[in-house]
Amino acid sequence: MLGLSTQMAALVFLALVTPICIWVVYTDLKYMKIRNSAVLALLAVFALAGPLLLPLDVWAWRWSHFAVVLAVGFVLNMIAHFGAGDAKFAAAAAPFFACEPGDITVIVMLLSAFLLGAFATHRIARTIPALRTMAPDWVSWTRKDFPMGLALVGTLWTYLLIVALAA
Repeated sequence: MLGLSTQMAALVFLALVTPICIWVVYTDLKYMKIRNSAVLALLAVFALAGPLLLPLDVWAWRWSHFAVVLAVGFVLNMIAHFGAGDAKFAAAAAPFFACEPGDITVIVMLLSAFLLGAFATHRIARTIPALRTMAPDWVSWTRKDFPMGLALVGTLWTYLLIVALAA
């Protein structure tokens, strides 16, 4: 372990996950799919950088977040039409989140805000002809379901930013 502060660890994680987050947003908008390779890349960041950035006991226990969210995600996939890629991405992102009561409140508020904001923004954007012309082949413009990766990425990225900027 490098002995970094929580804020510095979050900042390093943020830098490492940002390209993956951009990739997930793009593929979810264009193809309505979150690629397994993106999920594995996110897991690899936590698996490889986590032991250097976090205390080993914290890093090890956060793998339980992955297991719990993956199980819940697959149940939601079976009963509520929650996308499998969304479930896998949420599970891969889960270890990046702390499980303290204050953090859980922030996570729930962020996810709620991003779900509402991303849904409204996407639905409005797809009604604007100029935007649809810029990306005419995006599957998300015509599908009834919603590219949930937008909200999941926004939640992960903003959470890490909040932790990195915490005083």
